Amino acid sequence: MTSTFVFAAGANGVSASPPELVLRGYRGVGVPQPEQQFRLSYQAPQDLGAFATEPSALVGLTVADQVATTVDVVRRAATLGPVVLVGSSIGGALVTLVAEEVPDLVSALVYDAAFCCVDLPTPEEYLATPEAASSQVGAMLGFIAADPAVIGAMRFNWRSSSAEAKAALCADATDGEFYALLNAMAPDDIIGRSSTDSRGTPERWGRVPRFYIRHLQDRLVPLALQDRMIAEADARTPGTQFEVHDIDTSHFPNAAGMAQFVEVLDKVGQSLS
Repeated sequence: MTSTFVFAAGANGVSASPPELVLRGYRGVGVPQPEQQFRLSYQAPQDLGAFATEPSALVGLTVADQVATTVDVVRRAATLGPVVLVGSSIGGALVTLVAEEVPDLVSALVYDAAFCCVDLPTPEEYLATPEAASSQVGAMLGFIAADPAVIGAMRFNWRSSSAEAKAALCADATDGEFYALLNAMAPDDIIGRSSTDSRGTPERWGRVPRFYIRHLQDRLVPLALQDRMIAEADARTPGTQFEVHDIDTSHFPNAAGMAQFVEVLDKVGQSLS
């Protein structure tokens, strides 16, 4: 049967299926956050005063709501055939929680340079470990555009950019690829994604076959941190080990890295045929 790849929301709602994956015969669907968060003040010319104070469409939404939304998509997809649940970056924390909720509906988990919380509860705690010492996640602070207490969400102005941000996100990308990435990012994100306990249990999450795609040039989730999470997960579930694949790209892949990413996903899909 044809597999459906479900792409959980990463940072700021980025969630989409690569067109090439669909052209290889798979179904693919993203699970984004509410699109009504886009507003006139975010467009050009920007009204940064209004942008800093207008309430977010995500007010009141929690990680639990995001899990429930993703579970609903997985349930629908599972009626069609095998489901491959993909989480990139902080989306890895989300797919763990979804798999914990409905392990029998997920045929495979794919962590794409993603957080897989095992010994530590949250992504932010992993970012405080020695393995994350080289992370350039601090470069993202320059995008923050509002006080979460005022607007009810994390808000970023992706229309602003810097050389430091490009180096952290996608050092191997062209300027055009970098700006295309920023254009695809939603400005708001749910509060608490990095501080929510995102561990699964061996009995539920731990029985789902899983794959890890390491990004060898990642400056946000350094390779040492990726390796730590892989090792912790394998130690927690000796009967279910990560199948590890490498792609030679930054945290957000350039065109060549995306091609490698699709090749790995194709292998995952073929393993379920």
